This record gives sequence, C-alpha cells and structure tokens, in this order.
Amino acid sequence: MPLIAGHFRLFDNPRADHAAGYDAEGRDEILSLKSFADAQREITAWPGYRPTPLLRLAGVQRAADVGAIFYKNEAERFGLGSFKALGGAYAVLRLLQQEILRATGKVPSSAEIASGRHAALVSPITVTCATDGNHGRSVAWGARSFGCRCIIYVHQTVSDARCRAIADYGAEIRRVSGTYDDAVRQAAGDAATAGWHVVSDTSYEGYKDVPRDVMQGYSLMVDEVLAQLPASAGLTHVFVQGGVGGVAAAVCAYLWERCGTARPRLVVVEPETADCLYRSAVAGRPTPAEGTLETIMAGLACGEVSLLAWQILDQGADAFMAIDDLAAAETMRLLAEGRYDDRPVVAGESAVAGLAGLLLAARDKDARRCLALDRDSIVLVFGTEGATDPEAYRRIVGRSAQQVGAAPAPSLGRENA
Repeated sequence: MPLIAGHFRLFDNPRADHAAGYDAEGRDEILSLKSFADAQREITAWPGYRPTPLLRLAGVQRAADVGAIFYKNEAERFGLGSFKALGGAYAVLRLLQQEILRATGKVPSSAEIASGRHAALVSPITVTCATDGNHGRSVAWGARSFGCRCIIYVHQTVSDARCRAIADYGAEIRRVSGTYDDAVRQAAGDAATAGWHVVSDTSYEGYKDVPRDVMQGYSLMVDEVLAQLPASAGLTHVFVQGGVGGVAAAVCAYLWERCGTARPRLVVVEPETADCLYRSAVAGRPTPAEGTLETIMAGLACGEVSLLAWQILDQGADAFMAIDDLAAAETMRLLAEGRYDDRPVVAGESAVAGLAGLLLAARDKDARRCLALDRDSIVLVFGTEGATDPEAYRRIVGRSAQQVGAAPAPSLGRENA
C-alpha cells in the first residue's frame, strides 16, 4: 500500500560527481562558505530572527521504511511564511548597501539603513521582480524594512490572496498575462526603461549578481539544520524543491563545500508540468519545460532554469524527480492529519514537493535501488512554506491552517547539535 497516491518520473543524473571538488569550474565564485558568512552575520542580526524548527517525522519514517526523516519547517520564517524571507530581503539589503557605498565610500549595516540614516539615498530607489508569491513578498518586506520603493510583477494564475500578502508590505502589484517567465521578462524590460533595480531569484545572461545574493541567503537554512541535527544523525539524502533551481543550488553548494565527498545524495523534485530542471538534466544543458506550467505547487511553476543554479546542480544533484499534483495534495493532507501518529504540520502546496518525492520513491523498488534508499537512510526535506495561500490550503486540506495548527509540533533544538 503506497504512503500517498500519485506518480513520478525519476532521472538518475549521470554527471553527478561526488569525487569532484566544489571549487572546480568556478562554483565557489557563485556560492561559497566565505560569502555565506556575510549573509549569516547580516540576517541573524535582523529583528525577529530565530532558527526555524527541525521536526522529526518518526511515524512517516517508519511507514517509509527509512532510518529518519527530518523536516525543516520554514512556515514561520520572520513571519512571512516561507524560506524566501532569507533571500529576497537580503538581496535588497545588499543592493542598497552597494548604492550607498558608491555615494559615500562606506558600507552601512542593515540596522543603519533601517534607521533611516540614509533615507535621502535610499527612498528614490525602486526595486522590482516577478514572483509566484513568496519571493515577491520577501522583496516587498525588504523594501519596506530598508525604506525603498517596490513594484512586484505577478503572472495571471497568481492568487489574489498571494497578491494581497505582498501588497500588505507596501508594494505596487502589476499583473502580467502569461507565465512566471513572461513576468520575469516584463519586469526586466520595464526596469531597464525606468531605471529600477531587479531583485530576481532567477539568473539569466547578463544578470547574475543579485540572484547570487538571493541564493546565498537561502544557505542559512542548511547551516541551521546542521546545528539542529542530533550528533548521531549523519545525513544520507536530501530531497529539495526545484522551481528555477535557486534553493536546490543553495542547499547543494553548502553541503558540497562543507561535507566534500561525504555530502548526502541530493534529489531535486519539481512538478511534472513545470519540469525545467528535469528536462535540463536529461538534455545535459538548460532546457525549458514544455506545457502550461499549471500546478497547485504555485511557487514551483517555473519554465526556465536559473543559469547560476544550473552550474551547481549539473554535477551536484544526484537525481531529478517530476511529480504530479495529486502527490503534493496527498502529502499536505498527510502532514495536516498527523498520519502515522506524527503531530500535525501545516505545509503549503510548494512546501511538500521534496517530502512527496521521497514518499513516492520509498514504496517503489526500482526507485529505492536507484537512490540507495534503505532502512538506514537519514533523509532531510525542506518544508519551504506554510499556508501562504489560506484559501488554497483550506480547499486542498479541508480545514484551515489555524484548525490544523492548534497543537504545535515538537522540534529539535540546538541542544541536540
């Protein structure tokens, strides 16, 4: 009996190379532990910072017949509801610091900018980006926190609830016909004409510096995990969301540089209707998804890979999975119900992709063999968002996030490090 319904495609990456050094082929110029130290210092100094919980899904791990499943719950990150709070806002900060440096010759701290001391320089600046929801919310929050203007582009299927959540941080919302990738191009074109600054989480030819900062902010999640894990828990596998590849690359880069040849296997999971990373892996080069990109996993509805992310994932990811929407919905309900005697967890549609991929693979003999999953496997998944679209969450789960989350789930603290 499968843990969840749904189907998947799995591609074992023939270019994955655990013997390769991370610093080969310029990867350390994209993301590095040295640059991470700067991001860590800034972000952990922000008001309201605290590590998000690391949960152990003991019941689900028994049902999946693996040694352990650890779930990094990003639902309460800075009150924004997703891990994206680490990336977009940090990139806004870095951009403003560079603008102030050019004008004054000094790099101010985030607290100094937030105090309004450089308002004359900051307030005329406009930042912009395209979003499926969570990244735009982070950029808007960063813009409000540091005192600049913000315009966010959304494509036609982004829900009104997600737009309202962004607008609540003072951003102007502009809706674009077409897909996320169409919104990316519209934002870039308008920014070039108006002299705005694009703060995108995807990179493309001629635009790489800001996405590098976004991804570097995401690395803080992984650093927290390694501090929170029990000392006896040696990770063997990580299942992580796809999208344009930014978070997957951040996770991969951190573990690759820190753990070297002993790094865990990395499996990238994305919707079957927005499978640009899967197709890129099969082709051996950046390749767009085909089709409508329609999926309930709204934050992963991306048709084109981030070029910087691909430079890391091409050799760093061990496998790629494409899953259907049914699997995601089933996994949301599994967590909300506290199935297998685990405590209930509120997880949004994009939050569950990694866990859904693991659960689908765990009951498939060929997939287990391909991924070397067994009863001793210690698996990490990232719950990248809470119920960031409350209406969609209620429709899928059958209850509100407040009803599900009445009993908080226990977490592993730093005392377990």
